[in-house]
Amino acid sequence: MLKKVLIANRGEIALRVLRACREMGIATVAVHSEADRDSLHVKLADESVCIGPAPSPQSYLHIPAIIAAAEVTGADGIHPGYGFLAENANFAEQVENSGFIFIGPKADTIRLMGDKVSAKHAMIAAGVPCVPGSDGALPDNPDEILKIADKVGFPVIIKASGGGGGRGMRVVEKKEDLLKAVEMTKAEAQAAFGNPMVYMERFLQRPRHIEIQVLADEHGNAIYLGERDCSMQRRHQKIIEEAPAPFITPEEREKIGTACTEACKRIGYRGAGTFEFLYENGEFFFIEMNTRVQVEHPVTELITGVDIVQEQLRVAAGLPLQYTQDDIVLEGHAFECRINAEDPYNFIPSPGLIESCHLPGGLGVRVDSHIYQGYKIPPNYDSLIGKICTLGKDRAQAAAKMRVALAELAITGIKTNTPLHRDLFKDAGFLEGGMSIHYLEHWLQERKEKLAK
Repeated sequence: MLKKVLIANRGEIALRVLRACREMGIATVAVHSEADRDSLHVKLADESVCIGPAPSPQSYLHIPAIIAAAEVTGADGIHPGYGFLAENANFAEQVENSGFIFIGPKADTIRLMGDKVSAKHAMIAAGVPCVPGSDGALPDNPDEILKIADKVGFPVIIKASGGGGGRGMRVVEKKEDLLKAVEMTKAEAQAAFGNPMVYMERFLQRPRHIEIQVLADEHGNAIYLGERDCSMQRRHQKIIEEAPAPFITPEEREKIGTACTEACKRIGYRGAGTFEFLYENGEFFFIEMNTRVQVEHPVTELITGVDIVQEQLRVAAGLPLQYTQDDIVLEGHAFECRINAEDPYNFIPSPGLIESCHLPGGLGVRVDSHIYQGYKIPPNYDSLIGKICTLGKDRAQAAAKMRVALAELAITGIKTNTPLHRDLFKDAGFLEGGMSIHYLEHWLQERKEKLAK
């Protein structure tokens, strides 16, 4: 087993990894920027190292500083969390080449699944269903592009091969707008990702965002931990997640889960990962794989009892998975609300000093957060400050517990999006379940129009 792990991240995920390590008797090293000197995971870690000033490129994205911190503290493993360098193949490679264990997949696997075109090819070869679209990157020939679009059928969506997080995408409704849209997306892809390649897929009208959580080891074992519904999104950023997904049958779950585990074995996957799908009319269509732990992993942990981060640590140490597929039983229903330091109406970030803080509790309530009274939220990073999760015997009870938890949550000194969550957990459409990825955007537009009157 690993003896000392450096946590190459910040905020709630750094604290989550730290707690998993502590339970397993693994010493921890927290790295931090100057702006995060008072962060909770820094206070609780066995050791801490400042790796640079507040800007991410000079600290959390500065690979030499992170590896140097591992060297001086004698760490044997590095956990990247999510975001920052978590899916950076060069980082994973440099970690391994420097003699440390990267707590995640091999660099080659990250590269394979990080490029949307190569990932789609790999999934097609593995028998995972994909959205109908171009066979790889779009050609330069305009006539060929038009032929592909006619075959796929309008509307289509143009996506950057190296993109992610909702960036590098453009929906095209009409044939006459296609070529211009392709050129614009190529230019954006080059500027944002250093890769101008784009591809085309059919644009699904009212899909849901369903993802399958997997775990795999180096001994040829792979399991799936059910699915999550992450359809409540704003600008492709998830707001609320739940597990299991409403109206997914056991037969559908087993079929798509088995396809994902077989794909893991085929590509030699190691660690925790998530296959993301668009789901419409009973069909799953692969869109991408996240080769890391997800923000929303707690809802899966709540309904399965599996500690995903601890399994990451075990697998990285070369140990086999503790579970077989037969061990995985889904019990109850779980929700997660992402609490952001932002205005709940215009979504402008709201960093600053937390004057008071009361976090909810009670049976079936889990809070993952690094904030505390007197903590100053820096303006330099993502606005996520915590996650409120609830577990109930069914979806209705989990929602009721969430309404109580949100009512108890009280943070002053900054603005948070808590009022948005409170309103959504009273919304009849959301409580019905099975809403598409467009539901929240429409809901927000209607709210904006009502407030304007």
